[in-house]
Amino acid sequence: MAYDEDKDVFDNEREEEELPKQEVKKPHYKPDDPAYWEQEESEWDHLRHKTRIPFWLWIICALVVVGLVIGCWIRFFSPYVEDATQYGYVESIEKRGMIFKTYEGTLIPYKELMDTTRLYNRDFVFSVADQKTAATLKQAMYDAKPIRVGYKKYYATVPWRGAAKIVVTSADTVNPGKILPPEFAPKR
Repeated sequence: MAYDEDKDVFDNEREEEELPKQEVKKPHYKPDDPAYWEQEESEWDHLRHKTRIPFWLWIICALVVVGLVIGCWIRFFSPYVEDATQYGYVESIEKRGMIFKTYEGTLIPYKELMDTTRLYNRDFVFSVADQKTAATLKQAMYDAKPIRVGYKKYYATVPWRGAAKIVVTSADTVNPGKILPPEFAPKR
């Protein structure tokens, strides 16, 4: 026992200073530890969320979702060619589809017909945006008149827009005397 001169008492009789009580944390045992099976089970433990996903993982997931949305928008809904024009003769136009009925057609491009130095490359396969444009194309096909079409080109197709990546947005007949060379122009 030590003598404390300030209080004039022995150590064992010293007044105990009150320390703030700290909450004792229970140790978290894993199932492979024997103490895990001996601890008391709370009635609310089964409702507690055990794992917590880190904040940075949420940010990465959000960035991936935003990237996918932007990628899908660019791939399916944003045309990469706009306000383009093609001249030619309508070979066929028909309404196709099981669920989404769309007008699909083929145009023989004027430049492919008049170019005698190269082999015939390909037809201009397209979908039509609306019924009015489809009616204009169908009339030009029946009359065998050249037509000018305005179109947009997409990276991919969607069922309600049609089966082709090229979507015709406007069509009007043209004077064949103005677009054809004089030797091929119709006689009046």
